[in-house]
Amino acid sequence: MTYEICCGSYEDALQAHRGGASRIELNTALHLGGLTPTIASVKLTRQNTALKIISMVRPRAGGFHYSEAEKEQMFAEAELLMEYGSHGLAFGFLNADATIDTENTKKMVELIHAHKGEAVFHRAFDCVKDPYASIEQLIEAGVDRILTSGLAPKAVEGKEMLRTLQQKYGDKIELLAGCGVNASNVREIIEYTGLSQAHSSCKDWREDPTTIGTQVSYSFAPAPNESSYDIVSEARVRELVQIAL
Repeated sequence: MTYEICCGSYEDALQAHRGGASRIELNTALHLGGLTPTIASVKLTRQNTALKIISMVRPRAGGFHYSEAEKEQMFAEAELLMEYGSHGLAFGFLNADATIDTENTKKMVELIHAHKGEAVFHRAFDCVKDPYASIEQLIEAGVDRILTSGLAPKAVEGKEMLRTLQQKYGDKIELLAGCGVNASNVREIIEYTGLSQAHSSCKDWREDPTTIGTQVSYSFAPAPNESSYDIVSEARVRELVQIAL
């Protein structure tokens, strides 16, 4: 089993490392679904851990149909993320009709592979209309791995699709089950689908007493965590990793 931990910062990466993870997806702004991490977080994670780092390339929240300026930014960031130590990149390009943007997908795969990295198509895949045509296009484009919940809100709800995709395409592309995966359901998902990789946030909350002022609030978390921000829990990572032992 490979367990990938979704991290929103260098500090999260340290927590994942201490918990026994071997691979992370490195982001910022996980409350927005994950955006491109800073170069500093990549460098520090490389310097101070033995983690394999898959860096997110996503310039904004929302969907995955990007403007020309956004694509220009994404490719510039991708080059830097690989140059400064990422082992691979997670990305996703869709056309306005929810089909794979094959032109930009192939271009990104070529950039990543030129740096001898892993090309991961993230959960933009879960927004496509036809998963079978889409996965065949991603295989043809040279994508190494797809992060997916089986097109469902949570991976445990999409386990039927995950199993079907694994049976049909598992010998051609890696599949990584993600969204809502935790120590309580990972065994069920893995045993049912036949996948050997799982992606989990192992999330907890840490209070910051300066989040809410007398008249101003920077709160983004739902109750009862209005004064907190999300972090990776070392204990939850360790609990998840122990499932494989």
